[in-house]
Amino acid sequence: MNRPAITGVAMLKLGRWPERTVKDMAEEVCRAALREANVSPSDVQAVWFSNTRQALMEGQNSIRAQAALRDLGLAGAAITNVENACASSSTGLWNAVNALKAGACDVALVVGSEKMTYPDIDKATVFKTFMGGTDIHRIDEARAMFRTMSGGHDTGETSEGGSHTFFMDMYAALAKHHMRRFGTTQAQIAAAAAKNHAHSAHNPMSQYTHAMTVEEVLADRAITFPLTRSMCAPVSDGAAAMVLVSARWLKANPRAGAIAVRGCELRAGQPNRDMDDYESHVGALAAYAVYEKTAIDPADIDLAEVHDATAFGEILQIENLGIAPRGDGGPVTEAGETTLGGRCPVNPSGGLVSKGHPIAATGIIQLHELVTQLRGMAGARQVPGARIAVAENGGGFVGVEDAACVTTILEAAR
Repeated sequence: MNRPAITGVAMLKLGRWPERTVKDMAEEVCRAALREANVSPSDVQAVWFSNTRQALMEGQNSIRAQAALRDLGLAGAAITNVENACASSSTGLWNAVNALKAGACDVALVVGSEKMTYPDIDKATVFKTFMGGTDIHRIDEARAMFRTMSGGHDTGETSEGGSHTFFMDMYAALAKHHMRRFGTTQAQIAAAAAKNHAHSAHNPMSQYTHAMTVEEVLADRAITFPLTRSMCAPVSDGAAAMVLVSARWLKANPRAGAIAVRGCELRAGQPNRDMDDYESHVGALAAYAVYEKTAIDPADIDLAEVHDATAFGEILQIENLGIAPRGDGGPVTEAGETTLGGRCPVNPSGGLVSKGHPIAATGIIQLHELVTQLRGMAGARQVPGARIAVAENGGGFVGVEDAACVTTILEAAR
């Protein structure tokens, strides 16, 4: 079968690393991934590199990959810069998978490196860079949509006069609409966050490694109702890299621990989707596509990593993936079905809310966890017998949904 395989992965421990650079983080993970894959830089024929902040914060435009990777010895490789909001590196993966299947290359490298901590730049400027993840010419229209989704109320419910970002308003509006439509509760959203903080305590690569209870999550500082601080992903620095090879290359050069990419689908958000038409959500469309092409059913999935930029995002995305029935993401989470030891563990890594969220690197970081799980090397957070796993990575915002969504299914060797 013409299935590309992952032969090497690497990531950095996530956190706030003001002393680190996009270049040195990228170099470290690339060298580690190449070493694990047992290939040299000269073997790499194509590279997809993702970053979303360096142009805005440092002025490095256009050739971020060539600048960051210049000392790796990749001369002659086809290098592509990929930017697709939070879905950037998984979009790079989608391109790599299709190139490998088409025979355009046999050894590919996918990289995401993101620096978000800039001590000399004020916080307001850093947060302003997030606005580029939506249509900046339609901000007022988007805020009007938030009010509609929130039942006609403004989305500025903060405590202690605290500020909140456009994207937190957006996630809050999505949550409130789901609450009104399906009866989802704030406590259920808190249960998703608490679960992920508990999972993260077993992941040494996580930004946060302390468990939290539902009560502690609910009592944390309010951001924008129903979201509290510990329901929201932190600002993170980090990087990840992945080596993929074609099926024909792997047949000629067997590698222990190779993980097959069963399917990878990228879909763009629909600016005019009706807010009540959940079955046409971009996350659902990407999931339908990958399930159809791989002949895999949601019931076959052993574990998932989903894009929980806020804890509500997990509730929505497990519905899109079919892990929970539509509207039941909250009750399924609250019942413990998605925790380690449950029916289908979700975000055993700790998810974005606890592991961290270095924007452009997040997609490959999610897949790093799935590869680790499918190799049986996840330690205390290992999902027993894991064989098939899915990742959902969303990015940006148009209309009432993600501007991009990539859904990927990986399978361990039998």
